[in-house]
Amino acid sequence: MFDKILVANRGEIAIRVMRACRELEVDSVAIYSDADKTSLFAKYADESYHIGESTPSESYLNIEKIIDIAEKSKADAIHPGYGFLAENSNLGKECEKHGIKLIGPKGSVIEAMGDKITSKKLMRAANVPVIPGTDKGISSIDQGIKIAESIGYPVIVKASAGGGGIGMRTVYEEDELVRAIESTQSVASSAFGDSTVYIEKYLEEPRHIEFQIMADEQGNTIHLADRECSIQRRHQKLIEEAPSPIMTEDLRERMGSAAIKAATHIDYTNAGTVEFLYSNGDFYFLEMNTRIQVEHPITEIITNVDLVKEQIKIAAGNEICCSQEEVEVNGHAIECRINAEDPLSDFAPNPGKITGYRSPGGIGVRVDSGVYMNYTIPSFYDSMISKLIVWSPSRNDAINRMKRALREYVILGVKTTIPFHKAIMNHEAFQQGRLNTHFVDEHHKGIQDNMEKVIAQDKEMENRLKSTFLPGKKVAAISAAVGSYMKSVQTSKK
Repeated sequence: MFDKILVANRGEIAIRVMRACRELEVDSVAIYSDADKTSLFAKYADESYHIGESTPSESYLNIEKIIDIAEKSKADAIHPGYGFLAENSNLGKECEKHGIKLIGPKGSVIEAMGDKITSKKLMRAANVPVIPGTDKGISSIDQGIKIAESIGYPVIVKASAGGGGIGMRTVYEEDELVRAIESTQSVASSAFGDSTVYIEKYLEEPRHIEFQIMADEQGNTIHLADRECSIQRRHQKLIEEAPSPIMTEDLRERMGSAAIKAATHIDYTNAGTVEFLYSNGDFYFLEMNTRIQVEHPITEIITNVDLVKEQIKIAAGNEICCSQEEVEVNGHAIECRINAEDPLSDFAPNPGKITGYRSPGGIGVRVDSGVYMNYTIPSFYDSMISKLIVWSPSRNDAINRMKRALREYVILGVKTTIPFHKAIMNHEAFQQGRLNTHFVDEHHKGIQDNMEKVIAQDKEMENRLKSTFLPGKKVAAISAAVGSYMKSVQTSKK
């Protein structure tokens, strides 16, 4: 087992990894930027090092500085979390050069699966179903027109590099195609430094279903069942649940087998996720995420497997915790991403100071968070505040538990996506499991109306609760005491 792990990330995922380290009796090292000087994760770690200015390029994306701190702190492994450098093959290469273990797959695998064209070629070779489309970047507008005609409209134009739906354009007729190709090329060049685009068939009402993969260095590969991630905005997930409401034993067997084929074909190790689009009984490979996912807690809850601890153990040379036959799915879990965004203003980021904070609790409720009262959410990074996760024996019970937990969750000072989640949990189509990746757009008016009602109710509750929160000076004194205690714990461990 490792003696010390540097966590090359921030926020709630940094704390999540550090918790796993603590349970494995492994010391954790935090890196923090100027904007994160007062962050909870920097205090929670056994050791903390300032890495640079607030901009990601000067801090969490600076591989040279991260490796330097890893060597100074004598960390023998690096966990990249998700986002930032989690799918950057250069981090893996630098780790290998300096004799540091990267907790994740090989750099060559990250590189291959990070390129959508290459990954689809590999999946075709592995006999994994792939959406009809080009197997290489298009070289001209005329070629793009011919390809779109052969596939049949509608089609979608995508950037080969990058992810997160950036630059994607859906096209329903030839007149739109030229503008879509030029626009996607421009965005791809700016965002990823690579203007290569490709075209594939656009599925009208697909569901987004993914499978969690775990593979060790001894050649064992398993899947830990499925997650439904169809509730999205601008191709970014908002709500996830496990298992999918439409999942049957037969479908799980077919999709799970395809996911394992995908992983074994590329000699995959550690945690990963194979994502599929499902439509009318058929499923197609979408992409593979070569890291731990934001939504990993719902899989942990229904399978009783700690995925982050397994990541660390596998990287240390251990075998997977269980065989495929031993994986059991128990109950239903739902995760809501709580972001500092204004859902009534097209989810515009809303960073700022949290003036009141009360997290929900009770049976079957988990909150993965990196914030606290009087904490200022910085504007430089992802707007996620926390992940609210619930479990219950059935999907209907899980929805009701999530409703209850959302009512208990109080965050004052910034606008959040809590009203959006309340509106979705009360939506008839969601309750019936009638989902697709266009759900938010298709039900926009109903969701918007429900949010406005929820926000009015929350405002009344907020006014009643304000008096229950401690005055600023007392909060500052308590925060200082907590900080002092954490430092004393770190000192005593050294």
